[in-house]
Amino acid sequence: MGSAVTKTEKLLQLARKGPLRARDLDDAGIPRAYLKRLRDRGLLEQTDRGLYRLAEAPLSELSSLSEVSKRLPHAIVCLLSALQVHQMTSEVPHAVWILIDRKARAPRLLNPQLEVVRASGPARAHGVEMRLIDGVQVKLTTPAKTVADCFRFRRHVSLEVALEALKDYLRERKGSVDALGEAARADRIYAFMRPYIESLV
Repeated sequence: MGSAVTKTEKLLQLARKGPLRARDLDDAGIPRAYLKRLRDRGLLEQTDRGLYRLAEAPLSELSSLSEVSKRLPHAIVCLLSALQVHQMTSEVPHAVWILIDRKARAPRLLNPQLEVVRASGPARAHGVEMRLIDGVQVKLTTPAKTVADCFRFRRHVSLEVALEALKDYLRERKGSVDALGEAARADRIYAFMRPYIESLV
């Protein structure tokens, strides 16, 4: 009985740090059956297939990003979701926007909803930072790369959103014009963006 309490406590301590996957228990030496047990007792809630969180854990506006990053560690939060994190938009996206490698298999999550864009080489690797959200390390495009991506993927998010992001980036001094130029070149969108940048600087 004593060991059961210890394992339960250990599991709850893990859950307090952020979303849990079944495989996280393997590393901690806790049988996976404890997840179902604690869920049935109302201590944990299942947010998606194989993903659990502490039932009383406060949900932040960005909780869905940490859940996606826990399930898809290679995905990079981008576009409208990155604008939200960088406080460059007042809108709350209807889905979590992620950037994955061009050849990666399409992710399938029941919840939250995903919007997926693809890139490879510098367009995927340039301008990525880490942000701790709800105890999870989340890969995220930098403000400059987020703006460049909005132009590159303007058919997905609209040119209007891209222009607003650019104006906000410059007005709020979210980064340098040089950083913006580097990100635009990595995205091969510099020639298209340049007139817009020059008209605002």
